[in-house]
Amino acid sequence: MTAETNRQFLLAKRPVGAATRDTFTYQQVPLAEPGDGQIVVKNQYLSLDPAMRGWMNEGKSYIPPVGLGEVMRALGVGKVIASKHPGFAIGDYVNGALGVQDYYVGEPRGFYKVDPKLVPLPVYLSALGMTGMTAYFALLEVGAPKAGDTVVISGAAGAVGSIAGQIAKLKGCRVVGIAGGKEKCAYLVEKLGFDGVIDYKNEEVLAGLKRECPKGVDVYFDNVGGDILDAVLSRLNYKARVIICGAISQYNNKEAVKGPANYLSLLVNRARMEGFVVMDYADRYVEAGQEMAGWLDKGQLISKEDIVEGLETFPESLLKLFSGENFGKLILKV
Repeated sequence: MTAETNRQFLLAKRPVGAATRDTFTYQQVPLAEPGDGQIVVKNQYLSLDPAMRGWMNEGKSYIPPVGLGEVMRALGVGKVIASKHPGFAIGDYVNGALGVQDYYVGEPRGFYKVDPKLVPLPVYLSALGMTGMTAYFALLEVGAPKAGDTVVISGAAGAVGSIAGQIAKLKGCRVVGIAGGKEKCAYLVEKLGFDGVIDYKNEEVLAGLKRECPKGVDVYFDNVGGDILDAVLSRLNYKARVIICGAISQYNNKEAVKGPANYLSLLVNRARMEGFVVMDYADRYVEAGQEMAGWLDKGQLISKEDIVEGLETFPESLLKLFSGENFGKLILKV
């Protein structure tokens, strides 16, 4: 390999509230040579996810936190440019935890190969990546929707919500999305086929739920938490299922996370609220990917990516997730 410089963002401190540029250390270091069993990947696209904010916090979680001074964790896709690993060759394209940097150097733990001739590389970070796996398993395994059920999805124009809503439609459900702004709400109905929408920026969510879900809610796919979760809890049907996939309204809190005040609705309606972590289904990703790819190929599923350019924009680009500026799966083109 020729001498190259590797730009990196390291976690400098554990943020209180939103992560800003001074949360990270930016550095440029010489690109290292791979050791035995290692590969070098030239990163092309990185996935920007709400979960990244949680990875910065110290404490027990479903995955160890990013250590101070370590490259910020990020999933991505890229091209192998050097290899001392028998399972990966120069020229392979891979998906894995590449980190917020130009190049990944290390063992390809959990990495798998992808084919840019089948779909564009960013799709492997959206519908055919963790985003799609999250939507698929959270909805079908935890939500267990039945044809005719009313499914409500918060963050419905976002990466996971938009895919989950489309899958619910494919399963014969009535789907209502909660999103912010007229453009996103129109997209859900006109492009993705949602049956109804609630614009939380321009109307009261509870009033919208009464209008769009007059017979109540059977499945709630929660990406937001907070007041919106509380509102939906008040409209649950008997034996309803609530999927706790995310709580983006709470991730940057400087105070304690706000829990649901209406949780007794779970008791009254014998409903179930269950947390979801996509890694629990890792042994079934291939199965889900094949079905999702089939839907994409038939035009039954639309994958929308919001791509921003430039590794150097990482701190500001990440914040788009929490202000609702992104429209679709937020991806950073390195």
